[in-house]
Amino acid sequence: MANALDNLYKNQSLIYKYILYAISVGLIVFFFPRGGKFKFDFQKGKAWQYENLYAPFDFSIRKGIEEIEAEKKELLLNKAAYYVFDQSIYNQVQKRFANDFADVFDAANYNTNEREKLFKLGEALLTSIYRIGVFRDNKITGQPYLVKNNEATLIRKHQIITIGSAAVFLDNNLDANLPKEQRTQLLNVLEGVIKANVGYDKELSDKAYADELSKVSFTRGSIPEGKLLIAKGEVVDADNFLVLDSLRSEYESEVWSRDNYYYILMGYAVLVALVLVMLLLFLKKYRPDIFENNIKVTFIFFNVLLMVFITTLVVKRMDGYVYIVPLCILPLILKNFFDARLGLFVHVLTILILGFVVPNSFEYIFLQIIAGIVTILTVSELYKRANLFISVGQITLIYIIGYFAFHIIHEGNMDNIQWFTFLIFLLNGMLTLFVQPLIYLYEKLFGLVSDVSLLELSDTNSKLLKELANKAPGTFHHSLQVANLAEAAANEIGANAMLVRVGALYHDIGKMNKPTYFTENQITNVNPHDDLPPKESAKIIIDHVIQGIELARKNNLPDRVIDFIRTHHGNSLVYYFYKKQLDLEPETDEDFFRYPGPMPFSKETAILMMSDAVEAASKSLKSPTYTIINDFVEKIIQGQLKADQFINADITLKEIEMVKKVLKKKLTNIYHLRVEYPE
Repeated sequence: MANALDNLYKNQSLIYKYILYAISVGLIVFFFPRGGKFKFDFQKGKAWQYENLYAPFDFSIRKGIEEIEAEKKELLLNKAAYYVFDQSIYNQVQKRFANDFADVFDAANYNTNEREKLFKLGEALLTSIYRIGVFRDNKITGQPYLVKNNEATLIRKHQIITIGSAAVFLDNNLDANLPKEQRTQLLNVLEGVIKANVGYDKELSDKAYADELSKVSFTRGSIPEGKLLIAKGEVVDADNFLVLDSLRSEYESEVWSRDNYYYILMGYAVLVALVLVMLLLFLKKYRPDIFENNIKVTFIFFNVLLMVFITTLVVKRMDGYVYIVPLCILPLILKNFFDARLGLFVHVLTILILGFVVPNSFEYIFLQIIAGIVTILTVSELYKRANLFISVGQITLIYIIGYFAFHIIHEGNMDNIQWFTFLIFLLNGMLTLFVQPLIYLYEKLFGLVSDVSLLELSDTNSKLLKELANKAPGTFHHSLQVANLAEAAANEIGANAMLVRVGALYHDIGKMNKPTYFTENQITNVNPHDDLPPKESAKIIIDHVIQGIELARKNNLPDRVIDFIRTHHGNSLVYYFYKKQLDLEPETDEDFFRYPGPMPFSKETAILMMSDAVEAASKSLKSPTYTIINDFVEKIIQGQLKADQFINADITLKEIEMVKKVLKKKLTNIYHLRVEYPE
């Protein structure tokens, strides 16, 4: 039992990775749309690469989205608009006309025959106007139907009379031979009593439109089982594409709904598992430091899952917008926190997973991989905002050029270009800019550090560096010099220059506790080590590494920066005090005089060790010349090589030679050496 618990404890990191791996596979398969995968891949404008294809079963030919939308638009333009006739309002109008007519045409001014003639003329006009009715709306759309006595009758738009057009109708139809005064008075009475009595019935109209929409067919014709659909080598034209796409949709829905549901799930799970295994193997073989760090592995898997989730969600809801997902954020983030090679590798694997679910998978995979490569090649120094904008512009341009190329291949011309797709690509670029706040969020959630944070840490006005400058000004000046040397060397060999610079600025902060015990801070000729035994002096010197680590953690410096504090002396020997102790005690154990380590384990930490040793020792040079500086740098770094300080760092001998060259050049500039001209 105890052995089992011990093994469990020893392998807990590996067990965690197994659990993370299993959960990731399960979640990705769960995210996938519920549908089988058609076994043939085809594209419009390309030749059919498979054997002759015959219909495996009866199926209907589906209409294209554009065709269905055109039919719906046509229905909307010609939809039935129902208007209801209100008889009660017409009765009120007739009654009011009789009253107003009696008031205007009284017996004192007109005889009975005249009044009767004018009254009948007015009534006839009202009857003519209200035969269809007076409409409240001036704007009539669709096909108008008048509902009168529970019967709907189609009416012509030229027959429609509104409040505005009623006056014109009366003026045109009233007898022009009437005396002017009688005609004017009768027109005034009629215009005064006319009131709208036909109103739009929205509920009835909408119901009728919904009924018409429900009758829209999504298919046109059918294909019987066994019919030849396409022959080998035949070009997939628009008609063939529609038939093949209909077969694919029918096939995928039928396959998923049958008893082999779990077999399809298992197939997806196996393929996704293979992809994620490749990711873990890559990390273990080429990025062991990341593989051993469960937080970093979790971070990588989390980002893959996030991109798969967002993309599959868009595919399920609106697959025409699949390119709106800013997938290039993934390589951007991973390059920023880790390196370009890992960023591109994870990006490609994520694209392979998404290839199972997106429409036109070949086109999608091609465009996204090219965009990812452009992202990796163009984005450098992400903390410079201009670089990010330039890179996003290039990514967007790649999408647009790729879309143009595929459109020409599919259609054979420049017609029918979907300009809205360009807007989707522009939105993709704008969303990619969201990488900046996302990086900040990830730093807080996962405790990682980006170049943006490194830029903030490199500010010499930061609290910790100001404290170093006040308490140990000599050490602060030394750190600045080392930072300049290390940054130049890192740029020369393609290492992370910003990370090296920040590591150099903070590598000696542990000296703040006892600054006068380090020669660069000794203003007078008094050396406190003169009154101490060599062992105690060595302990003070060695402890500045441990105290620096404690101080860095107390001030929440990132682990990537603390690594420079831990490794800048490796496990080298404090040689001066070791020799003094040997004079006192020949049997001295040298381990007591060694730094605790670890040794440098990256190019950046190796560069800092070389730069720190060279800069510190250069203070002892009295009258430096080119030859002296050359021999001096060679001696220092050769000693570190012989002590195996760089065996864990991924730095080559060629790169070390390049670092030496930079250090020699920079020291020459520091000491202002010039060519001595002959007199």
